[in-house]
Amino acid sequence: MARRIKAADIERLLIDQGHALSAFEAGEWDPGFRVTQAGPRQVNVFYDGPGEADQLADITTELRAQGLHVVANQQDRGGRRRLEATRP
Repeated sequence: MARRIKAADIERLLIDQGHALSAFEAGEWDPGFRVTQAGPRQVNVFYDGPGEADQLADITTELRAQGLHVVANQQDRGGRRRLEATRP
């Protein structure tokens, strides 16, 4: 069973790796990543901006190097791509 994980920990880890946070300004998202808590044992990571697939692939590699289990997923009905991160 997966262990508890916090979105704030993943956010801090990615910032430490040099990634920029996305910000919602003037009705749109600035390029960068966002994390959301999907439950006590899962954090979702999104990337806003150009090169979404490449950025998510880079983030996947970095999170896996930290020992996290990462699954690429897409929201229902052709929605946003995201990464589902858990602690094994």
